[in-house]
Amino acid sequence: MNPQTVERVLQVAKRLGYSPHPLARGLRTNRTMTIGFVIPDVQNPLFGPIISGAESELAEDDYSLLIADDRGDPGRAIETLLARRIDGLILASAARVDEVTSSLVDRNVPVVFVNRFTEGLPFPAIIGDDHAGIGLAVEHLTGLGHSRIAHVAGPRNLSTGLGRYQAFVSWTQSLGVSFDESLIEEANWFQVDPGYLAATALLDRRPDVTAIVAANDLIALGCYRAIRERGLEVGEDISVTGYNDIPLLDLMQPSMTSVRVPYRVMGREAAGMILAMIANGKDPDSGPVSVRLVPTLVARESTKPPK
Repeated sequence: MNPQTVERVLQVAKRLGYSPHPLARGLRTNRTMTIGFVIPDVQNPLFGPIISGAESELAEDDYSLLIADDRGDPGRAIETLLARRIDGLILASAARVDEVTSSLVDRNVPVVFVNRFTEGLPFPAIIGDDHAGIGLAVEHLTGLGHSRIAHVAGPRNLSTGLGRYQAFVSWTQSLGVSFDESLIEEANWFQVDPGYLAATALLDRRPDVTAIVAANDLIALGCYRAIRERGLEVGEDISVTGYNDIPLLDLMQPSMTSVRVPYRVMGREAAGMILAMIANGKDPDSGPVSVRLVPTLVARESTKPPK
């Protein structure tokens, strides 16, 4: 096509408002221009900012995001997305040991973990610094004068549940706070009802606790319910800290003290890393590069000095 014809085509395209379709671009590059994102619980509000951050970063390169809720079966969700010929995977749903995720090593799929990781796999992860975050909560409570601090943990088959549990044990011991396993109760999922059941069992066993560090905000809301069922007040009788600082915690009664993680940044970082892996190709000789984002503590009314 001669230069004059090219110029006429461009002028007509501009006049008609034409822009190249991502699928057409994908035919040239043998890509679908889509990234799969597996999350463990679509009802958990912490994933909204992560998804928003990822979408905004991907849109700059004309990529779209396909989201799958694993509903307790990450393998099914991953296989469903792979059947759509996605160009890469962002995984927020990952057990510490996962056969399906492990199989991705040999399937030439760019993978980035977000908010958690699977042990022993050569994939990068964008995560919050849970050790530092739990430390902020424990230091805050000890600074208020609490010495009988309990932990309602998340499921320890997930890296977030295990990591926050380990951080709690480490920080209480390093700060000289009284600790034994009777102060730990594990919720079987990061949701309100499992948090309530775990907190009920904890308070039945240790009614003397004055503060609870919950593994996330939804578990903390379950703790609120368990405390109130005993005729006690959150903050006044038992202090509670959450983790993630999901929206509307400032409107709770009482407003919830929580550890804030920059989840929108997490989503953007994960998407940027996936795009870089697609553009540059996977290097099997390079180890995973993990990014830990610095958390902050937002103190509110749910934490006060013990009576």
